[in-house]
Amino acid sequence: MDKKRILTGDRPTGRLHIGHYFGSLKTRVEMQNSGKYDPYILIADVQALTDNFNNPEKVRKNVREVMLDYLSVGIDPEKTTIYIQSMIPEVAELTVFYSNLVTIARLERNPTVKTEIAQKREIFGESVTYGFLGYPVSQAADITAFEGELVPVGEDQLPLIEQCREIVRKFNSIYGEVLTEPEAVLSSAKRIKGLDGNEKMGKSLGNAIYLSDTPEEITKKVMSAVTDPNRIRKDDKGNPDICMVAYYHDLFTNKDDYKRVCEECRAGARGCVACKKELAKNIIDFLGPMREKRKYYEERPELVDKLLIEGTEKARKTAKETMKKVKKAMRLDYFE
Repeated sequence: MDKKRILTGDRPTGRLHIGHYFGSLKTRVEMQNSGKYDPYILIADVQALTDNFNNPEKVRKNVREVMLDYLSVGIDPEKTTIYIQSMIPEVAELTVFYSNLVTIARLERNPTVKTEIAQKREIFGESVTYGFLGYPVSQAADITAFEGELVPVGEDQLPLIEQCREIVRKFNSIYGEVLTEPEAVLSSAKRIKGLDGNEKMGKSLGNAIYLSDTPEEITKKVMSAVTDPNRIRKDDKGNPDICMVAYYHDLFTNKDDYKRVCEECRAGARGCVACKKELAKNIIDFLGPMREKRKYYEERPELVDKLLIEGTEKARKTAKETMKKVKKAMRLDYFE
């Protein structure tokens, strides 16, 4: 049975947090280890520059941070091809070709792009860059350069995959059936809320626990988590449904213990401080193996570079084969 090619990736704008783990990393490891798929993961540094163009050092530094996070959670370079986006020039070339197949009006109508532009007004003001507006075209090149068949995404990313499918259909209608039209695989993983109750977890909000956080950092963050605001005294009855500590117990505690936590909270038999300390210990224990594996690779930077180079070289071979077919179809295969 042929393995289906999966294409996923992350923008290297910071370390990965537990929201990333439950949102996509855990699924990637499971799919990788199932033996049914051929996973490719890109570290999307070019895309990261669309809204970090004035801070290239941040992007450069986080390429390795993200790689370390991948290795720490169990993504295996022997089973998964991990590569750096900017080191595949064929993707940039394909982006240029695709730019002729998409109108500016269509890009401006993309719901995901519209939402993200609104969120980044402090960066762009009223002048959105060509690079940011056009990143769905680059993303289409990312997927098709490696003949991605399946692209696991959250619901908010579905418009980007549909835009990619439109580009593929337009290209194939003009030049022949060359490109693979990808399918979006809707992730069943839920988005993890921040420690402050915010629907989004992120560095800028200061509400995230990172996979690489030390036990001391985890404890400090958990102790600041939002609890039931109506619970004033230790023996007051609480409502775990509106408590972020209970919410995180559901992620890091087994079913029986989670049930106990909620029952004791509702009965006023569990103090918030003790509850937070128990949660902090559970998170520390859960992330312990990841921290150990990360430390192993942090102490061997030459090995990390070697794995990145090998993955990128393998990915480029795939992209070159795709580009060869594309240029032949577009009658750009001069002297061959």
